[in-house]
Amino acid sequence: MRKEREVPVYLFTGILECGKTSFIRDTLNDPGFHHGEKTLVILCEEGIEEYDEVELVKKNICFELIEDKSQLTKEFYKKCDDFHRPDRVMIEYNGMWEMDGIDEDDMPAEWILAQIISMVDATTFENYWANMRSILMEQLSLSDMVILNRCTDKTKRNDFRRCVKLFNKKAQVGYEAAEGYEDLLKEEELPFDLDADIIEIDNDDYGIWFMDAMENPKKYDGKVVKFNAIAFNPPKYPKGCFVPGRPAMTCCADDIQFMGMLCKAPADIRYEDKQWITITAKIKREFVKEYRGKGPVLYHISSEKCEKPDDELVYF
Repeated sequence: MRKEREVPVYLFTGILECGKTSFIRDTLNDPGFHHGEKTLVILCEEGIEEYDEVELVKKNICFELIEDKSQLTKEFYKKCDDFHRPDRVMIEYNGMWEMDGIDEDDMPAEWILAQIISMVDATTFENYWANMRSILMEQLSLSDMVILNRCTDKTKRNDFRRCVKLFNKKAQVGYEAAEGYEDLLKEEELPFDLDADIIEIDNDDYGIWFMDAMENPKKYDGKVVKFNAIAFNPPKYPKGCFVPGRPAMTCCADDIQFMGMLCKAPADIRYEDKQWITITAKIKREFVKEYRGKGPVLYHISSEKCEKPDDELVYF
């Protein structure tokens, strides 16, 4: 049976000079990116950085230039599809245009808007956030991934992440180091204080904390944490043992997994299954059969019922 043609569309947005062109160009020049597929790049602005179109054409990459968002019509997209027959499309959108210039319904049926990626320049973010917030918010709120570009050791990465998560909890947040600061990003900057007497985990940071604790249990051995979670009571667990955790969307809506840790508590501590609680517990690194080795185990200090958050899912 003949497989239907599907053309993924990747939309890149961000205010002028944020690094969109460099990011796309590096992607196009990455040997692992293409294996003979035809890529159409639709350019909606021209910045300081440019593409070497002569060289890129040799790699089966073609270009279309748009000067006004009114040109992004059904007729334009159809013409592009008929003429180029691309295997994928990358749109470098003009960061000063409102996002209503992109309408997936105007695209050919085979074109699928796969991902919206926003680039932000770390050196100008605070200025734009103060003076052009509405433009930034529109772009970031619609993005699947947000990349903070040109980071240095003075970049407040956690402040930026909180700004994004404030109005787009589902967005992945990534960082690109400025030249000369490549070592900066080797170690993840955690959005909570590991040296605090009680490490308080915000709802939006649960996924980061959970993955870091599972991967680096020694780092958390003896630490006290406080977070909101669902109390899960596995039927085979003895009294006083339960698993507080959160449902997490690891890649898509069809792939939701429960991320929780074994908690040992007094026998009289018992919550209804799937009851939301705020729990404070001490972490010890111990052997757990389900971990197939040593991992973090919670030792109950205190807990109480709480209201579930507006969005109970954890995103990455």
